[in-house]
Amino acid sequence: MTSVFPAGLDAMVGGWVLAAADPLSHVVNHPAVKTEGGTWIWSGNQGNLVIAGVLMIVVGLWAARRIGTGPASQGAEAYVTRNPFAHMLEVVCVYLRDEVARPLLHDRTTALMPFLWTLFFFILVNNLLGLVPLVDVLHLVGVEKAWIGGTATQNFFVTAALAVVAAVVFNVAAVVRLGPVGFVKHMLGGLPPIMFPIALLLFLIEALGQFVIKPFALALRLFANMTAGHVLLASLLMFAGAGVSKISAGEGFLSNGPVTVIWVVASLAVMFLELFVAFLQAFVFMFLTTIFISLMDHHDDEHGHEHEHGHAHGHEHAHA
Repeated sequence: MTSVFPAGLDAMVGGWVLAAADPLSHVVNHPAVKTEGGTWIWSGNQGNLVIAGVLMIVVGLWAARRIGTGPASQGAEAYVTRNPFAHMLEVVCVYLRDEVARPLLHDRTTALMPFLWTLFFFILVNNLLGLVPLVDVLHLVGVEKAWIGGTATQNFFVTAALAVVAAVVFNVAAVVRLGPVGFVKHMLGGLPPIMFPIALLLFLIEALGQFVIKPFALALRLFANMTAGHVLLASLLMFAGAGVSKISAGEGFLSNGPVTVIWVVASLAVMFLELFVAFLQAFVFMFLTTIFISLMDHHDDEHGHEHEHGHAHGHEHAHA
């Protein structure tokens, strides 16, 4: 049967359906350059990671110039952010610092926020880039190799690398905060030397959690969430593309049309859900890293301060 669409649009629809034949093709990493032995030199995920890094640097410098205070001659206007988008970024940064990190990190907040902000925005940008069908766009313009595309945060190697970086930071921060001896004592749970066998077992469990389980949980959570949502979206688009393909071939517009509309609407709904998940997973990764940093702190000292405060408060009531 002849197509009901123009030739150019029909070719685009056909390419869409072929690309959607395997839902994972929109999500997984694709090689662009390989050696004769099959080693990947460059892939779509690497391209996305570079794009994310460049975007963060360019947009960050641009936003910083508009968020920074102006000359004193401007008066109160010197403290007003000079762009709506830059103002939105400022609000997000201030919220993450004052409402998320500071209640957990206290006096360490200022020192650690540059890393936590970078972690949040880098994951967020890669999550959002994963929603853009860059591989398909390259194919439409005649570029066969996937220099960019896929979902970098769906790649377990990428999420594992991010988790390793986070683990290095929260363990180094713990050693700096507690000192090497204090770090070991914290891992021993404060048990006395007479309980050495139990303390050693506790140390092994704590070390396993601190160096293996926590980073693995960070990596697996981000990987699994980004994979599941993207595969669901790609599957819905596959069904919608199949319906459009049948309509373009003149096969039952009345029967295929309503079903195709349902798939398209469902795809749009899941796309909005994926946008929410992109922000949520970036926040969760940053928030869990913040929690892991806060867990290795002078909790005994803080408990002592709280006890002293409560004791003094009780004296005040007694005198009253």
